[in-house]
Parts: sequence; structure tokens; C-alpha cells
Amino acid sequence: MGDWTADSNEALTLSLVRSKADQEALGEDESYEEFHPTFTYPIYGDDEKIYGYKDLLIDLRLASGSLTQYLNVQYSEKLPSSSTVDDVEGTLAKYIPEGYYTDETEFEKRVEEDATSFKPCGELIYSYTRPSPSKGKGKGAATGKATAEDDIVYEVYHMTWDTPGFREYHRKMQLFILLYIEAGSYIVEDEDSWEFVVLFEKRKRPGSDISTYHFVGYSSLYGFYHFPEKTRLRLSQFVIAAPYQKKGHGSQLYKAIYQYVLSKPNIAELTVEDPAEAFEDLRDKNDMEMLQNHEQFISEAYGSLKSAGGRVGGVGRAGRSGRGGGALVKGKIGPPADKTWVEKWRKDLKIAGRQFHRLIEMLILLRLDPRDPKALKAYRLQVKERLYRFNFEVLMQLDKQERLEKLEETFQSVCDDYARILGLLK
Repeated sequence: MGDWTADSNEALTLSLVRSKADQEALGEDESYEEFHPTFTYPIYGDDEKIYGYKDLLIDLRLASGSLTQYLNVQYSEKLPSSSTVDDVEGTLAKYIPEGYYTDETEFEKRVEEDATSFKPCGELIYSYTRPSPSKGKGKGAATGKATAEDDIVYEVYHMTWDTPGFREYHRKMQLFILLYIEAGSYIVEDEDSWEFVVLFEKRKRPGSDISTYHFVGYSSLYGFYHFPEKTRLRLSQFVIAAPYQKKGHGSQLYKAIYQYVLSKPNIAELTVEDPAEAFEDLRDKNDMEMLQNHEQFISEAYGSLKSAGGRVGGVGRAGRSGRGGGALVKGKIGPPADKTWVEKWRKDLKIAGRQFHRLIEMLILLRLDPRDPKALKAYRLQVKERLYRFNFEVLMQLDKQERLEKLEETFQSVCDDYARILGLLK
């Protein structure tokens, strides 16, 4: 059967199709068509194999903005109908909305229509810009450089089930959850607590005032009750379409979510459900940069000179006078960190407990003096206390010596990972 077996990840080819006019605005290195999913096992089974075809191609195209879909299955040979021949189109059709196009000409016509008529629904909550990669086109053609007027705007919209038109749009975009998130699954539409943030590229057509929108990615959020009268918002799903990955758009979408949380008095904190390693790094990096850029927090955390113009003190130098002769105010993160101060800032910044304590530990490590044994011991005890509480049930199954060894091993692993994460910062 080897000759009649196809890898479903390779066979399924995705395209975010733009109108002809919008394609002309693309830079030479931009490509949004003919890319592949990371996973297809939710659709075609755990082994991600399709049986009964030679040279199988599953051509799934989506209009880049409206996500209107076209599906065409091609192959050079097919086995006679039997139990071993998979129903390629019928299986995939269960996971996409009804009414997808099978006529290529009709689909291309729809793409042209949708390009100018499609606009995101919901409330605009965040935006950022990037220089246009389409150098040598438009007004900058003479110099070979794109002008500021050509900058691409990226916009994030907040939506709920009650947003007009969103349910239909969600049914089109949710396929990316299955194809790019391990263990990802569709959510139930009749649960009212879901909220969504969707990221779009907004690009102006050369020589025109027309701007068109193109889907980049989205995140789903779920609200839980938080005593006594607030909501804890849990980030559940987070996906960026493959052509936009590794370009900083994930960080921008995360920042949009965090800024949204901060802006809502009824939201107590933001949590994350079962984050993948790549998302954990993205979250850690952005949270750390946010804290480091927060002047009041950093001033209180590390301590500062009372006299004007004094520099921020470092861990392990408490009690010394800094340059300029001013007295040094001891920082709140010690080590050990002031627990009351940490909890106050955690609530103000609306960051979940375990995550905020990890960030504090990274900030301490960033300026920990390796020549100060007292500070090193205090830091080790602070981290181990958190690890002990977090892993209490597992550790209590070990005898005392094994428990101590496992704590030390975990502490060293945590420190190594912190060093790696700190290396990601600018």
C-alpha cells in the first residue's frame, strides 16, 4: 500500500488568496499561498496518512480577508472503491462550513468581490504599523524605497458571539486551530463566555485610496467568575497563520490582549490555558519587556537613589552609596522579594500568580550578584519555596532526601531556563 499512501500534512496545501490588484502590492519576498499545516491528525487520523491515491493534492484556498473557501482534490490515480480508500473531500468537509466553492472561476470572482467589500466586524482595540516590503513600487519607485505612506497597518478587533456576522466568520477561521495547535479543538458556540480578538493586515492599494483587509491570526478568550465581582479571563487558543509566523505578529496580538485586559475594570487577571512551549516563550518575553519598561515598578523593584540623577541600584549592592552621593533605597525584590509588594503589583498588573512570581524571579536573577552568598542563598530559598508549594503533592510522595534532591534539580533547571529566556530579551 506504500505507493497508494499520502502524508496528509504534505497533501493538504493552503492558500490565502488576494485579488489581482492586492497581489500587485506585495513585495518580492512575500508569499501567502501554497503553504502546509503543522497537523492534520484531527481530520485524517493519528497517523496523518491518506490511503488509496497517487500524487494526491488537497487544494484548500481561502479568500485572504473574508476566508471564503474553495476546495479541490486532485490525484493521478485512485484505487477502486473499497474500505481502504479514504473519502478525502468528505472527511475535510466535516470541518469547514457548507457552501464552499468547487468551481475555480467562481471562487476567483468571489475573491475579487470580497476584496473591497470585506471589513472586519467588532471593535478596534489595538493597531501597529510595519514598513511596506514592496520597495520599488508606488511613489518610492524612483529611490527604490517604500514611503511612510506605504506603511502597512495591522489592526486587532474584539468580537463576541453577539457581534453581527462573527459566528459565520468564526466557522471559517477556526480550521486554523486544528491545523496549527497541537490538541486543538473546536469550541462550543452556545457558551456565551467566549470572547475573541482577531488580527488583520490592512494594506493600501498602490495609487489608490482603497484599503483591503487580510486575516493574520486570532485568539479565543474565556471568562470565569473571580470573587467577589470580577472576571478572570483565560487565553484559550492562540494562532497566527503560517505566512505571518516568526515576524513578531504573535507578540503584537498578545500585547493587544494584555492591553485590553488592563483597560477593563471588571477583569481581575489574565491566565493562559495549557500553553505550548513556543507560546510560553512569547508570553515570558513580552511580560518581561513590559515590566522592564514600567518605570515605577522597576524603580521600586531594584531600588533607586534619592538624589536627582541617581542610577538604579543593583541586587547585592544595598546599603552602598551610588555615584552622585545619594542614599540608595533598597529594592523590594530583595532577594527575598517583599511578598506584600509583589502581590500588590500582581493585582495591579493583572498577571496570574505563578506567572508573576516567575517574572519576579527572572528580574532578581537578571541583577543577582554571584559574589554575594547571602543574596544567592535567599534567591535559592525563594524559588524553592514556590516550587515546593506548586509540586507539593508529588514531592510528599518522596522521602526527605529524595525531596531535597528533586527540589535542587528542579531549581537548577529553572535557573537554566530563566537564563535562556533572559537571552531572548532585547
